[in-house]
Amino acid sequence: MKTIYLGKDHINKKPCFATVGFFDGVHRGHRFLIGHLMEDARKEGVASTVVTFDKHPRQVLHSDYQPKLLTTFEEKRALLEATGVDNCVVLPFSEEMAALSARDFMQHVLKEQLGVDTVYIGYDNRFGHNRAEGFDDYAAYGREVGMNVVHEQAFVLNGVNVSSTVVRNYLQQGEVELAEQCLGYPYFLQGKVVAGFQEGRRIGFPTANLQPEEPEKLIPAPGVYAVLAQVEGEPENRQAMMNIGTRPTYGGCDMSMEVHILHFSEEIYRKNLTVKWIHRLRAEKKFPSPTVLSEQLKEDMRMVEEQFERDARR
Repeated sequence: MKTIYLGKDHINKKPCFATVGFFDGVHRGHRFLIGHLMEDARKEGVASTVVTFDKHPRQVLHSDYQPKLLTTFEEKRALLEATGVDNCVVLPFSEEMAALSARDFMQHVLKEQLGVDTVYIGYDNRFGHNRAEGFDDYAAYGREVGMNVVHEQAFVLNGVNVSSTVVRNYLQQGEVELAEQCLGYPYFLQGKVVAGFQEGRRIGFPTANLQPEEPEKLIPAPGVYAVLAQVEGEPENRQAMMNIGTRPTYGGCDMSMEVHILHFSEEIYRKNLTVKWIHRLRAEKKFPSPTVLSEQLKEDMRMVEEQFERDARR
């Protein structure tokens, strides 16, 4: 996949088939649309192109907006590349671009600058400053500017139209397995292991205190999870359990993310760690003492091992 930054890189304006969106998470709905685009583009002998933005549009329109992203820009770019699409065009989103009408965007950006012959519109996609416009409007503008407009159907899973919003809602409810079904891969986050409280070590469960690499990434609901953890420099994932919460047994604190890697004793302080969420065990809970907490953690670890054994048998 060739990544092209509009305004910086040379663009070969040969006719192409394209779709436009933020593509947060590059979930199965996105890949469903991109797959159809690629198939049609191959039949016509033209390039397939995904057009996306360098930042979330609402960050430009609302300066106080704090996005809860499923993917960083580089993670999104890598997931798009894995689809096999030919080009990824990155638009620098600005107030000037936000002010463009859908028709002007189609004519001046898609047609004149990128050479788009056919644009694929997702079932819930909106662009241009008038968010009330829909597919019929885009189709009419397409006829005016000489561009075919294709309306893509939703990707439906268990009766639900898959979208980035649906995935975020699942994660915020702790439903990480439903989120994985929609994404097509386990939700993941990268971070650095930083100094923690050392309380886990005192009760026999040393943990890596994880500081997210990207503060705008969404963190799933508080609770205890079975996760896979990949330590920087190691090729394989390790079974682990993770607590997201405020450590109520020890009096509470700001939200923290603590990872206990099973049967692992190496020092990984200051190393990068990638965590993939597999299953939620329970909600966070305040225990009457560290001793009672330790007994619960033993039960949690047993449940984590059973979870991975079930997964291995599938």
